[in-house]
Amino acid sequence: MRGASLVMTATFLSFLAGCNKPSPQPVQPDQETKVVPAKGHGQATEPLVGPIPRGEPVETAPPNVPEFKPAFPEQTRAPGVHTQQKFRVLELGGPFDEPWAVEFLPDGRMFVTEKHAGKLLVITKDGKSSAAVQGIPSVDGRDQGGLLDVTLSPGHATDKLIYLSYYEKREGGNGLAVLRARFNDVSPPRITETQVIFRMLPTLDSTKHAGGRLVFAKDGTLFVTLGERSIMEGRVQARDLGSHLGKIVRIAADGAVPSDNPFVGKKGARPEIWTLGHRNVLGAALDAKGRLWAIEMGPRGGDELNLIERGNDYGWPTIGYGEEYSGEPIHESTTAEGLQQPVYYWDPVISPGALMIYGGELFPEWKGNFFVAGLSSQALIRLIVEDDRVVGEERLLTDRAARIRDVIEGPDGYIYLLTDGGEGKLLKLAPQ
Repeated sequence: MRGASLVMTATFLSFLAGCNKPSPQPVQPDQETKVVPAKGHGQATEPLVGPIPRGEPVETAPPNVPEFKPAFPEQTRAPGVHTQQKFRVLELGGPFDEPWAVEFLPDGRMFVTEKHAGKLLVITKDGKSSAAVQGIPSVDGRDQGGLLDVTLSPGHATDKLIYLSYYEKREGGNGLAVLRARFNDVSPPRITETQVIFRMLPTLDSTKHAGGRLVFAKDGTLFVTLGERSIMEGRVQARDLGSHLGKIVRIAADGAVPSDNPFVGKKGARPEIWTLGHRNVLGAALDAKGRLWAIEMGPRGGDELNLIERGNDYGWPTIGYGEEYSGEPIHESTTAEGLQQPVYYWDPVISPGALMIYGGELFPEWKGNFFVAGLSSQALIRLIVEDDRVVGEERLLTDRAARIRDVIEGPDGYIYLLTDGGEGKLLKLAPQ
């Protein structure tokens, strides 16, 4: 276990000495507080993370697009906060090869997906891997593609159904598909009765931005988050109701279209669409009220947290808070009539990979807080949300220097993480 030693540069010590000796800030448990020079751009920008004056934001690196100003106070760079409760970080399992998602089975075992290889693994409670589940379809595992999310049917205890999202090879390219299958807990484990219940259309040849997060709503319908494929041919379809690209869709558990979807019966619209105008949504979660929140990858600047509401247009690529990786502009403005503002945005980006809203009892200080798996930011980002506004931000686990791919709350109230890459690990946060 790492100590909580305070690491400061001589420059920072000098800075503190000249600031009338403000009250020291608590150090995050299990994290070596550090201050590093901000460098790089966009997804390569390293944030400044460390002890901060009370009320100042955690992120102090300059924005990529300084001319874009927030639409309301604390829409970005909310005041920094520090967790008071001590906790431990336990390594449960791994290494995994490019893991993407973790999901609990009713008996406490877990599924883990390995995206490039297209493998679904069953992990025991003590972190050991079984043989790969048999019957998984072939995936297009290039770049950002492969086998992505896994979730259980709300009735899994009796129906044994699971759902998988993956990049599917097709004539003319690829696209995201959602598979429903029955899990057979035998040796070796396998899935049967497989059925593709949703296909992203149109088909494009791209290895990026297909989304892929699966979230069951309280009414039993299934939300599927989608991206706009990154290439310009897809980007221009993000607000086009005739395309699934850049959308969040809502389907029934068998793939049917719910009759109360907002664009059912609208000429030229794909009826599965729930919301539009997204870039690449990799994280989504329900809050205590059953509302869907989503976390979205921006370009160079402009990662977003959005409250997802029926029929809304979130504006990509017309509005936003980022720019091209080349530094060229994308948006003429950050606002436009009829287009939704993000609840919160980051510039520079954090590269959000997943979203979890904590509802357990083991960490009372964190109850109701949002947790974001940070990839380029190499952090677990904690957000305090009150009245649908972000009022505090914290960067946890920065000392591990690990890209965090997924974050979930276990049925036991602990928090579980997957780190990214060829040596990915399954981590568990536990009270100390």
